[in-house]
Amino acid sequence: MARASKSGGAGMLHWLGLALIILIADQFTKVLIVGNYKLHDSTYVTSFFNVVRAHNPGAAFSFLADGSGWQRWFFTGVGVLAVGFMLWMLKSHPGEKLFSFALACIMGGAIGNVIDRLVHGYVIDFLDFHWRGMHFPAFNIADSAITVGAACLILDELLRVRRAR
Repeated sequence: MARASKSGGAGMLHWLGLALIILIADQFTKVLIVGNYKLHDSTYVTSFFNVVRAHNPGAAFSFLADGSGWQRWFFTGVGVLAVGFMLWMLKSHPGEKLFSFALACIMGGAIGNVIDRLVHGYVIDFLDFHWRGMHFPAFNIADSAITVGAACLILDELLRVRRAR
């Protein structure tokens, strides 16, 4: 029994390391953007992609971005609570690789965006995809990791249901 908990701790460190790598990549790219771009500056990369500096005081797709400032603390609190819950879940399910991978991705991204909210009051976005004059909302590495993690959580649940049959 002691061996299983030791393995769980080592496994959890593995996933926390992945979350840390995502966090470092996210914050590093944001430092590059802030250091080289003014707000709304843009660089053409391809016919469907630009690098742009955008600020999002809201959540995904600028949800609640027009709030009076309360959303900064609300989304920071939600992020902190979510990270605490994910740490508990990682500790509780150390052997579930896809599930743990998903949580690590979401956690790394959530921490990256919480740091932005605490330091700047908004999230720094810079990946701008567009097609035929329509722009997808700008996003960042943290948002990408959260999206990959969410997709993996859905896949993990679908596989779990299929195995249960």
